[in-house]
Amino acid sequence: MADPSHDPGLQTPAWLRRTLVGGAVLVMLLLVVLPLLMVLVSAFGEGFATWWAALTTPDAVSALHLTLITAAIVIPVNAVFGVSAAWALVRFEFPGKRALLALVDLPFAVSPVVAGLCLVLLFGSQGWFAGLLREHDIRILFARPGIVLATLFITFPFVVRELVPLMQQQGSEEEVVARSLGANAWTMFFRVTLPNIRWGLLYGVLLCGARAMGEFGAVSVVSGHIRGLTNTLPLHIEILYNEFDSTAAFAVSSLLAGLALVTLVLKFWLEAAHADGLAKSHRRH
Repeated sequence: MADPSHDPGLQTPAWLRRTLVGGAVLVMLLLVVLPLLMVLVSAFGEGFATWWAALTTPDAVSALHLTLITAAIVIPVNAVFGVSAAWALVRFEFPGKRALLALVDLPFAVSPVVAGLCLVLLFGSQGWFAGLLREHDIRILFARPGIVLATLFITFPFVVRELVPLMQQQGSEEEVVARSLGANAWTMFFRVTLPNIRWGLLYGVLLCGARAMGEFGAVSVVSGHIRGLTNTLPLHIEILYNEFDSTAAFAVSSLLAGLALVTLVLKFWLEAAHADGLAKSHRRH
């Protein structure tokens, strides 16, 4: 296939290309790179010992532990739900399909704070399930279950939204062939469907994990801000900053930024691996 950039009819003036590229680079430097560098400089401004001391306080360790535990619960749940929902939306026709697809996008449209308030209306002391929760001595709000539920609500569209267009593009021909050859549903899924969607699934899981670790709004509403118990890393950073302990706040922020950078590296690796897989597949055919 010819490179469109060499088509005289599609070429753009050099000054326009340089302006667009330069503008994009400038925006990224101002909005992404510069703030990140400022966080790192502020975090290590008083030396490594101060940075390490801020990260090893009991409250910081507890916040990191809760953040990772929440992500570890949310990611597999969303992976299973995402695959199931995407399969249902792509492979089947049923009444209310468009409504379900719209509901999947609801967390993208609703403010996270509103999502947290919805959980308060459901599980709060005056909520719909307040009596049932009191009867069985179950605590949702201002405890870890509320944080997990809030994070689940915010993150569940990511896997679905990665898989639906991928499965639509791939079609169902290979699955139909597998069933016609005698494969049962589980064999078809694990031998045909899952290998075809694995890169999209991994990418959706990666985005889900990144959002789970960085979620603030919904978690802030339902957590209660109890130090050492219900504070995640973003909430712990807010408390440190509000107490004018900016050095510790930037130190913990650098840890959260480091987790984001790890996610970014994994994203690039997945994209490169997916591109290599497509190239090998094209060479075989």
